[in-house]
Amino acid sequence: MKKYLLASLPFVALSSVVFAAPSFETDAPIAYMTDLSSGAVLFEKNADKQIPPASMAKMMTVYVAFDLINKGKLKLDDKFRVNEETWKTWNNRGSTMFLGVGDLVSVSDLLHGIVTLSGNDACVVLAEGIAGTEQAFVGLMNKRAKELGMSKSQFGNSNGWPDEGQTMVTARDLANLGANTVIKFPKLYDAFYGQDEFAWNGITQSNRNPLMGKVAGSDGLKTGHTEEAGYGFTGSAEQKGRRLVSVLAGLNSYGGRIEESVKFMNWGFNAWEPKKLFDKGTIIQNAEVQLGDSSTVPLVAAKDLFATIPKASDGKISMKVTYDGPIKAPIFKGQPIAKLIVTTADAGRQTVTLVAGEDIGEAGFFNRVWTGFKYLVGMA
Repeated sequence: MKKYLLASLPFVALSSVVFAAPSFETDAPIAYMTDLSSGAVLFEKNADKQIPPASMAKMMTVYVAFDLINKGKLKLDDKFRVNEETWKTWNNRGSTMFLGVGDLVSVSDLLHGIVTLSGNDACVVLAEGIAGTEQAFVGLMNKRAKELGMSKSQFGNSNGWPDEGQTMVTARDLANLGANTVIKFPKLYDAFYGQDEFAWNGITQSNRNPLMGKVAGSDGLKTGHTEEAGYGFTGSAEQKGRRLVSVLAGLNSYGGRIEESVKFMNWGFNAWEPKKLFDKGTIIQNAEVQLGDSSTVPLVAAKDLFATIPKASDGKISMKVTYDGPIKAPIFKGQPIAKLIVTTADAGRQTVTLVAGEDIGEAGFFNRVWTGFKYLVGMA
């Protein structure tokens, strides 16, 4: 049964908030922005419309590789050879790393070739090296997409090359993918995203990220362009511990992508600000426990918790805790067991996870019998 508890702090207002969300206009037909520090969605425009991602699909290729590296199933110094058929298909076809026939290339170099250079050839060589064939690798891409809840996205190849509608995504799903890349693989993200340039076979190419050098803290993620998709960009930047992920798609020019991306990210940082709700380790509420050696478990902030509000607001918000309960023991300290839902009139619902503040063991035999008897006779 779903349980709801109202959080009680001096600054919590249960009445409606009267200020309006900061306005923003963009020429992009598709747009989305989320604040990872709070989970707030700051802007959305056709965010669930299926679109071809072009090279933004390469984010999933990189995500799959990062996941395998993180699990110890792939090493950065593993090397894959460029076979002749792959070279013939992808040599100078769209964005390229300029791989040569027979080149023996490390996973690390291929990842730089994908992230920084957007190499179509690098994607296919990495995919074939990992899974044997590109289509087998695509199966891994779609499996990871499903695990991430990217319910409206599917992949038909490893590099986003037009494939008659097999590869389709949404802006919301791309932001989800970008956010998970940052959160789950921080060291790998730092190592590969945000590089200014990369050289292979004596050819140096610059990163196409339109935010780099224009927005402080920008470090990812991926541009995309085809005639069908237009110009798109999934971007991320962090300022003062606050990270935003944005998506723009369907723009009609290279220059327009730069202008709109910079404007969008600056708006996200300048028109909104974080409001701290709880320090890490703060007990927010207590949740009911079933068949435990304690009848309740403290719900704790696993990290400093924030809400994102307009800078012009008076800061009033409402909050409630929700969980499926009573929660059955055993429960382990740090286990995610509840959600804190923060509501403002402008940013809507912002949801953050609360964890168990302590271990709760299973009740002994006689306590379980007594608890069962109380439920049976309606005493519990």
